[in-house]
Amino acid sequence: MSKHRVKFLPHERSAEVEDGTILLRAAMDAGVHINASCGGEGVCGKCRVIIEEGAVEGGASERLKAEDLEKGYRLACRAAVKEDTMVRVPVESDIDASVLNLQATPRKTAHIKTVDFEELKEAGLFIPPMEKIYLELPEPNPQDHLPDVTRLVSFLNLQHDEHRLVVDLPVIRKIPELLREENFRVTATLARPVRKDGQTHIINVQPGDTTGQNYAVAVDIGTTTVYGQLIDLNTGTVMSEYGEFNGQISYGEDVITRLMYAEKPGGLEKLQQVVVGTINKIIDKLVSRASIDCDAISSMAVAGNTTMTQLFLRVNPRYIRRSPYVPAATIYPPIRANDLGIELPEHVTALVYPQVSSYVGGDIVAGIMGSRMYQSEELILYLDIGTNAEVVVGNKDWFACAACSAGPALEGGGIEFGMRAAKGAIEDFSIDPVTLEPMNLTIGNMRPKGICGSGLITIVANLFELGIIDNSGKYNQDLDTPRIRERDGVWEYVLAWQDNTQIDRDITLSEIDIENLIRAKGAIYSGCQTLLEEVGLTIQDLDRIYLAGGFGSFVDLEKAMTIGLLPEMDPNKITFFGNASLMGARMAALTNRLRRDVVEVTKMMTNFELSETPSYMDHYVAALFLPHTDLALFPKLKSRFKNRTAAQKG
Repeated sequence: MSKHRVKFLPHERSAEVEDGTILLRAAMDAGVHINASCGGEGVCGKCRVIIEEGAVEGGASERLKAEDLEKGYRLACRAAVKEDTMVRVPVESDIDASVLNLQATPRKTAHIKTVDFEELKEAGLFIPPMEKIYLELPEPNPQDHLPDVTRLVSFLNLQHDEHRLVVDLPVIRKIPELLREENFRVTATLARPVRKDGQTHIINVQPGDTTGQNYAVAVDIGTTTVYGQLIDLNTGTVMSEYGEFNGQISYGEDVITRLMYAEKPGGLEKLQQVVVGTINKIIDKLVSRASIDCDAISSMAVAGNTTMTQLFLRVNPRYIRRSPYVPAATIYPPIRANDLGIELPEHVTALVYPQVSSYVGGDIVAGIMGSRMYQSEELILYLDIGTNAEVVVGNKDWFACAACSAGPALEGGGIEFGMRAAKGAIEDFSIDPVTLEPMNLTIGNMRPKGICGSGLITIVANLFELGIIDNSGKYNQDLDTPRIRERDGVWEYVLAWQDNTQIDRDITLSEIDIENLIRAKGAIYSGCQTLLEEVGLTIQDLDRIYLAGGFGSFVDLEKAMTIGLLPEMDPNKITFFGNASLMGARMAALTNRLRRDVVEVTKMMTNFELSETPSYMDHYVAALFLPHTDLALFPKLKSRFKNRTAAQKG
């Protein structure tokens, strides 16, 4: 997609954006404030700008008079960039030059990385665990009466003498009829061994040549959501993908409540049945969208945290939540998918990612493998941020890992107007340092109905940098604005007045909300700090940070560092992998080499139980401020504060 440069006057700031980006988003990216309290729906009419050069699409509104349109006025929330454009922010939205230094810095989001199939091929890693081989066998005759299975195995060995072939009973039962259906022209599906000296199993036989139809299903079983992909094992292409809420949420929204439910009579069986039902629904969608036959699916790769994995396999998870926090197993053998209730043919093998500990599970191992961190020379900090945050540090030579309970604040929990990322959620925010009026940007550019995680981080960071809240998250009650008020004994900032929302209420951010965010970010930062300290490192020793999980690619990295959620680092050294667990599951379906390596990687991972690490609580308490009690850990922020204080005095 083509990109265009948008320059904003009189601020002399620019942003390079993709074709079709709305001007309000471009202003956010450039660090330019434009009043927009309605979230970008076009109802407040406060985001008027003048197009001085270039062209935009849309932006006209009943809130703009005909003479305004002739002068080049448009609503920034409705105008889409179509070429290089120069935009003037009119005087009513302008900010006095003496406080320009108080403006937000341009947004910096993490580089997004995905599986590079060509890179896999070039590295010699594209060796799917399941391969298909077409055979034209000689038919039996009076001089040749080899048994059917012997005939099949013998000719496979002639073509592929590296195989030590094993045929399981369910396949033997099918062979006599299948060989004769297409006059002994058949396709055998082989399950490659993890190790070279292992046995190769013939898991399926199909009449005719079906080598062009070889598929795998990759599944990430998350606590809240389950995602799946259908993968073509010949090309590495994702044929379809689909996600659903994990049906287990009806029995508890978090891991602990589900562990408790599993201990009730019939609880474990019910939770297994429910999650399998969710997976079956996803597989049905994947198959129908790709228009393939289920019989063409050869394998299923599954990744999930330790609790989700044990519930999926119907393994008692009772001891996961009790000291000394012991999982039932860390490595699971290949399993027939339909033995678990998965509605796939009996030959389909489920490959389950190994675990490390009770709270560092297969989803994290999958992320380490999928990101190829395990092959890196660089020292990397891997962060999977959600309700529970997992931290891994290391490189190709060693790994240390830990898990910490961050709480649900970053996913909308514990925040009065918090919500998951969905249409109407405030995802980006800026504030006029003089008038204290907000600039809200919502997902879908519509009236706001709540605040998602990325919006929450940015709002709190902006309020903190402008001195509207102090480092403990308390509002400056002396500021002259109706947006800061007391309600039911709690101070709050009004992000959007009732008339500009979807919910017929003012949307606010209270000191209680901020306190919950501080606790969440404090747990994550102190988890990183403690783990690094335990292995004799500091944040300054890191070469790179990998982000995964529900954290999102739209989080402003500078803002995440401002509140002390992330360690301070050059944003260009931070990479976002999205659903790294699903990426790792896909990789396991595509390369047998990874299945071999993963066992060695889990052996390299030293787990630290933070609850039993004495320094963790000290670090946690120190992190319960914005960004931290020790500002020396955030030298760039400290420098910005110093410069802005000087600018205000000047």
